[in-house]
Amino acid sequence: MSTGGAVRPPVMGDVAKMAGVSHQTVSRVLNNHPNVSVRTKQRVESAIAQLGYRRNTAARSLVTRRSRTIGVLACETGQFGPANTLLGVEQAGREAGYFVSIANLREVTDESVNDAIAHFRNQSVDGIVILVPHPDVLAALHDVSFSVPIVAVGAGAGNQLTGASLDQRLGARLAVDHLIGLGHRRIAHISGPPHWIDAAERINGWQESLAKAGLGADVLLQGGWDAASGYRAGLDLIEQHSVTAVFVANDQMAVGVLRAVQEAGFRIPGDISVVGYDDQPEAEFFMPPLTTIKQDFEELGRRCMEAVLQQLDGDGGTGDQIVTPRLVIRATTAAPLN
Repeated sequence: MSTGGAVRPPVMGDVAKMAGVSHQTVSRVLNNHPNVSVRTKQRVESAIAQLGYRRNTAARSLVTRRSRTIGVLACETGQFGPANTLLGVEQAGREAGYFVSIANLREVTDESVNDAIAHFRNQSVDGIVILVPHPDVLAALHDVSFSVPIVAVGAGAGNQLTGASLDQRLGARLAVDHLIGLGHRRIAHISGPPHWIDAAERINGWQESLAKAGLGADVLLQGGWDAASGYRAGLDLIEQHSVTAVFVANDQMAVGVLRAVQEAGFRIPGDISVVGYDDQPEAEFFMPPLTTIKQDFEELGRRCMEAVLQQLDGDGGTGDQIVTPRLVIRATTAAPLN
């Protein structure tokens, strides 16, 4: 048992002494400075590991006047896309030496958005990432004065905020063009909830591809991102409309559509082809395996964090960050039988 009181935790000077380098060199290694040799970096990292050194973030904040914290405003984090975008933000932040503080909205209202922003201000965050692609959020932020950088997913052109987004229209066009290429002429769309930017952009892409091919965009049903809403829309599609293919706005709804169509005695893709959106990990194990649009949500999260850090470093960046989707063809699409 020690009789000399609490053991002092290691400080940067201890690391410098063990590694045989200066205090400044240790600081450069900790901040990933490029002007440090590989050999020196290895010595410093070895000393850090042996001593169990941890940065004193409170002291560092006093010197740099930064909290090393990024606020993230999120919603629907139980869904595949938002959850993985958030993961990308957290990983990129951690790699850059930042903590992430999350405010998860139960509902999107002016009051909930303003409360979250006030919460971030009280924490003195260095920047804010908005992971809620909803126009009401952007509208709520329109008249708010910010003293820190903000990046918003899906902000789009003409908004005062820097944007980062997946190319939703391109993804929708890839899906519909694939179906048109197979010979389908009656292609329905089951959309996401109203007022969501992603849902609206996918509708626009569906309409654009059909218009380009001289086809009508007259079968549009609304879902709610979840499998149950996809199931209900699938039943409605079977009962009310004559189509040979359906483009569904996300994979979760597509699960419901697959069940509704097959329970009604129709074959997939023999009678109806189905394309989903997102390429969640389970999509290749659906029955049949789902043709879908792959989105790199983690990359989107990283781009958001990079955009914030660029602004913190005085670099405005190169404009909105766009992540490109791609088509993944599996077993739910084929040429129509008639």
